[in-house]
Amino acid sequence: MRIGVLTSGGDCPGINAAIRGVCKSALNHYGMEVIGIHSGFEGLLTKEVDVLDESSLSGLLSQNGTILGSSREQPFKRGGIMPDADKPALIKKNIQDLRLDCIVCIGGNGTMDTAAKMMALGINVVSIPKTIDNDVWGTDTTFGFDSAVSVATDAIDRLHSTASSHKRVMVIEVMGHKSGWIALYSGMAGGGDVILLPEIPYNITNVGNALIDRIKKGKSYSIVVVAEGIKTSNSRKHAGEYIAEEIEYETGIETRQTVLGYIQRGGAPTSFDRNLATRMGGHAVELIANQRFGRMVALQGNKISSVDIRDVAGKQKYVSDRDDLIVEGRRMGVCFG
Repeated sequence: MRIGVLTSGGDCPGINAAIRGVCKSALNHYGMEVIGIHSGFEGLLTKEVDVLDESSLSGLLSQNGTILGSSREQPFKRGGIMPDADKPALIKKNIQDLRLDCIVCIGGNGTMDTAAKMMALGINVVSIPKTIDNDVWGTDTTFGFDSAVSVATDAIDRLHSTASSHKRVMVIEVMGHKSGWIALYSGMAGGGDVILLPEIPYNITNVGNALIDRIKKGKSYSIVVVAEGIKTSNSRKHAGEYIAEEIEYETGIETRQTVLGYIQRGGAPTSFDRNLATRMGGHAVELIANQRFGRMVALQGNKISSVDIRDVAGKQKYVSDRDDLIVEGRRMGVCFG
């Protein structure tokens, strides 16, 4: 068989490990040919491809980013690099011209939506979920998430000493537009006193009271972890900046804010993410070898399996207020708003 592999959407740690997992399994175990498609779905429009072989894979396991490049091209929407073209038809033709039996799509929610639409056109697709946000429906964890949580937790750890020295409230904003997985996991791992998530409404007065109560108990400083996507009444300010100003107004406590930003996407993937990406890449090739197309590889419990791409498309995985970490956090006195 001859398969293509592409990476789409935002970068995250572990993508290259997934590419390596796909290629090594395909080449060494199944005897397949692998074609790398550059710049995401844009590469399927321009036929910007090359052959991936063993020499292409050296050093990929620990390397961040994606050797194939990425883009935000959405081939089922107007606009992009070919706004007036029939992009779905062109992609189908180019796949036929390249003699590709299946496309492995590595990406997040948008990629899963596109993969489902490609499958509906009769294009054989298998997808692998990646995102630091951990918000792809159907899988317990996406690779990239553990690495981002590790970076955010380290940053929170470092803020403890500054907050303690100056007896301040330190607010740290982490990524998560619609889902608060990074804020929850890094906030709990880093000993956050207040954790604000997009999924759980908050009252700034409750937050202020929780911080004042800590002072009354002899706690001289506090750490507040905020997901970037929480609702605020001022859209021109970062969520962290807004919350810091509101806390200082409510409590009179000196408050500073830090926006962690894109540093959460960078750096080498953790060992967990390297192994998860490797397992997912290998399983994607197994699905192709068995002609089980239209599937998304998924981690469910400790087992790598798969789900129907059509069941994933249009959905997103959110934090539940019944999540074990939230339940335990509340028992421990963490304020969630």
